[in-house]
Amino acid sequence: MQSLRRPEPRPSDRRRSEPVSAARPHIALRAGASGPALPRRTVAEIPVIAHRGASEDVPEHTLAAYEAALLQGADGVECDVRLTADMQLVCVHDRRVNRTSDGRGVVSTLELAQLRQLDFGSWKQRPGDEEFAEYPDLRREGAHRVLTLERLLELVTGHPNRVEMAIETKHPTRYAGLVEEHLVALLDRFGLAHPRLGERSPVRVMSFSAMSVRRIRRLAPSLDTVLLLDRVPLRLRDGSLPRGVRIAGPGIHILRIHPEYVERVHSMGNRVHVWTVDQPSDIDLCVELGVDAIISNRPKAVLARLGRDGAAPAATARHGVIELNPDSP
Repeated sequence: MQSLRRPEPRPSDRRRSEPVSAARPHIALRAGASGPALPRRTVAEIPVIAHRGASEDVPEHTLAAYEAALLQGADGVECDVRLTADMQLVCVHDRRVNRTSDGRGVVSTLELAQLRQLDFGSWKQRPGDEEFAEYPDLRREGAHRVLTLERLLELVTGHPNRVEMAIETKHPTRYAGLVEEHLVALLDRFGLAHPRLGERSPVRVMSFSAMSVRRIRRLAPSLDTVLLLDRVPLRLRDGSLPRGVRIAGPGIHILRIHPEYVERVHSMGNRVHVWTVDQPSDIDLCVELGVDAIISNRPKAVLARLGRDGAAPAATARHGVIELNPDSP
């Protein structure tokens, strides 16, 4: 089995003082070992996905965070989903609400009505902060309340442009496979779970749990799935992925140490979506390596680094996203 050994020189060693040129051509084709060759994306074509919304500027997983991300020009949004005690999917990262709300308790033991009584925004910012002036929606009624996946889907599907969507189902959980069943059922209500022949859903499902990814493949085989990676298991170090999965989701820390992993995944005909990319040097590294999507808390800053106008309408997206683990995306 090949080791993930770092080549010299590392792409990240070549620091940039200005944004990456969007005009730089990339025309090389990837020779797929387990799938068709894929054209390398240009800088302008790399989708920028807002991690938990524009979560550096606005409290994560609030409706305002996602509205801000779309205003900033993000190509897509990422969210985490958990089931409540009354089987409602809500956008909350942690198992407990303690960090991101003024309440306490485990999400899976609370009903939606109880979660709606909590404040999920003031922990990060106060109404006098500058960001509130830029995003006045933070002041409106309900802007700091728990966000259901249904409401987020309404926002995304109502947007004038096609928006990618990354959803992470959190595991382990007491509800196990019920998470995926309720997720696919909700996506189906919006016409996103089973696209027509020749079409592609703007949603992809990501998870650190291989079992969760398998469930999604069984329930909605047309959806793209992403295996999230906090480390690369020995059996996958050649760039291969579990059967039916075509997208690897490594953390940026993996690419800093093992940049050759991207080319190994590409050589298998698969794609690479990287989390969580916030620093200029990491953005540059992703561009050098030719990743297929960048997931960031700072979509506006990433777009600026890529030489794209963040105020412009979001570019037409090609993929959608849905993830599934607690400690990452």
